Amino acid sequence: MRETTYDVIGIGVGPFNLSLACLMEPIRGLNSLFLEKNAGFNWHSGILLQNAHLQTPFLSDLVTLADPTSPFSFLNYIKEQGRIYAFYIRENFFLMRSEYNQYCQWAASRLGNIAFNTRVEHIEFCASLGCYVIRARCTDTGQSKIYHAKKLVLGTGTVPYMPGCCREIADRAIHSSAYLPNKKALQGNQSITVLGSGQSAAEIYYDLLQDIDVYGYELSWITRSPRFFPLEYNKLTLEMTSPEYVDYFFQLPADTRARLIREQKNLYKGINGALINDIYDLMYVKRLSHDIRVNLFTNTELQAAAFNPDDQHFELTVHQNEQEVRYGHRTQGLVLATGYSYQLPAFVAGIAPRLRWDEQGRFAVNRNYSIDRDGTDIFVQNVGLHTHGFVTPDLGMVCYRNACIIKAVTGQEHYPIEQSIAFQRFSAPAEKIVLSGSEAG
Repeated sequence: MRETTYDVIGIGVGPFNLSLACLMEPIRGLNSLFLEKNAGFNWHSGILLQNAHLQTPFLSDLVTLADPTSPFSFLNYIKEQGRIYAFYIRENFFLMRSEYNQYCQWAASRLGNIAFNTRVEHIEFCASLGCYVIRARCTDTGQSKIYHAKKLVLGTGTVPYMPGCCREIADRAIHSSAYLPNKKALQGNQSITVLGSGQSAAEIYYDLLQDIDVYGYELSWITRSPRFFPLEYNKLTLEMTSPEYVDYFFQLPADTRARLIREQKNLYKGINGALINDIYDLMYVKRLSHDIRVNLFTNTELQAAAFNPDDQHFELTVHQNEQEVRYGHRTQGLVLATGYSYQLPAFVAGIAPRLRWDEQGRFAVNRNYSIDRDGTDIFVQNVGLHTHGFVTPDLGMVCYRNACIIKAVTGQEHYPIEQSIAFQRFSAPAEKIVLSGSEAG
C-alpha cells in the first residue's frame, strides 16, 4: 500500500510552524503534517527567566491576527486555565515569555498534525510520484520513516551563534541559550562578563545583578554598540511591521536592503526601554548598601578570546572603536549573548537544485515566502531578513506570513490577508516621480 501523500509537510515546530499547524488543521480537505526532532515544544528554555516578557502584545499569538475565532487563541488558553480575569486585572498586554511557552505547549498538545521525536535526514523530489520524499528517523527508537508531500514548509529555525574568535573557548563559555542550566555554577565565580548588545544580554545582566550582593562577584557587560539601544516602539514605527513595508522593502535593490538592515537594528534587536531603566535603578539601589563592582563598556568589540587553565580565567582582547585602542579584559565567567544565526539544514542538499539561491549562497526568498524555482512548492519560516526586512523574525507578523503561505499552498485565501494597514506611504507616489535616482545621476 502506498504511503499517504500529504498536501504539505512542515519541518521543525517553533512558533512560526506551530502557528501554521494551528491555522492549517481546521481547513477541510487539507492534509498537513509537521515533523519535529524534539520530544515536545520548548521555546528557548535556557533563557526563560522569571521576569522576561515578549516584546509584542498578546494579540500576536499563534492565530488571532489571522482568525480571532480560533480555539487556539491565547485568550481561549487563558480562559481554560481559569486565569482570564487575573490577566484582565494585570492590565499588561505583554506576555511573560514562560507564559507564552506554556501557551504554545498547550496548543501543540491539542493538535493532531504534529509528529514529535522525528528527525528529518534527507529530502528529494521523486518525479514518478510527483512529490517530495522525506526520509526521517524516530529519535526514540531509531526507526526510519518515509513521508510523501506535495509541498514543504521549512521551519527549522536558528541556532546559537558563536563569534569566530570564540570557537576555541566554545566548550567553556556559556551561550545565552544555555544560561539557566549553568546559572548556579556561573555565580560561583569571582567575576562574570556578559557579552552582547540585545535583549538577552540585558535580561541576563539584570538577573545576575539581583544577586550581586549575595555572591560578591564583579559583573561586567560589554557591547560593541555605541550605547545601550532601546527597542524603538512607537506607533508609526510599528507601522513598518506591515504588508506595505514588506512590499516596499522587497522591491528595493539588494545593496539598499543590506544597508537598511544594518541601520535598523534598534527596530528589532534593541533592549526594552523599561528594562534599561530597571537595570540602572537596581544598580543604584544595590550601591546604597553594598560596595558592588559593576562595569558597563560600550563601543567595545571582542577581537580575541582565550582561556587560561592555570588561573581558570578567560582572557579577552577588546577594541574600543571610538578611541581605536585595544586592551585586555579578564573574567572567570563568560556569557555570550551573541544571538542566533540561520543554519542551512543538511537535508536540503537533496533538493538544492530545485531552490533559488542568491549570490551569497542564501535562499532567494520570493515575496510569497517560497524558495523553489517555480515559487509554488517550498516555503520558509523565519528566514529572509535580506529579502523581507526586519519583520522576518517578528512574532507580530507570524499570522500574516502564514495566511500568505496557506493561500500559496491551497490556492485559496482561507484567512483574509490585509493588504493595507498603514497610514504611511513608504514609497514615492509613482504618479509624481519625475526622475529616478539613476536618471538624476
